[in-house]
Amino acid sequence: MKNALWDRLSAEVRREVDSLVSAGRNVQAIALMREHAGLPTPHLHDCVDAVVQRFSVLRHRPASS
Repeated sequence: MKNALWDRLSAEVRREVDSLVSAGRNVQAIALMREHAGLPTPHLHDCVDAVVQRFSVLRHRPASS
């Protein structure tokens, strides 16, 4: 996924964001991204865009066995 905000997050935070998005906890995912992205703090709309992109990626990912 090409997203400057996503690239600023650690692998651990990315996994946690994915888990939150998968559980429908988008507000918590946005808060986590804003908390861990560093400075400058990302704008809310950038976080929402990233959540929408992650939802799309996760929705199209094949189910693991």
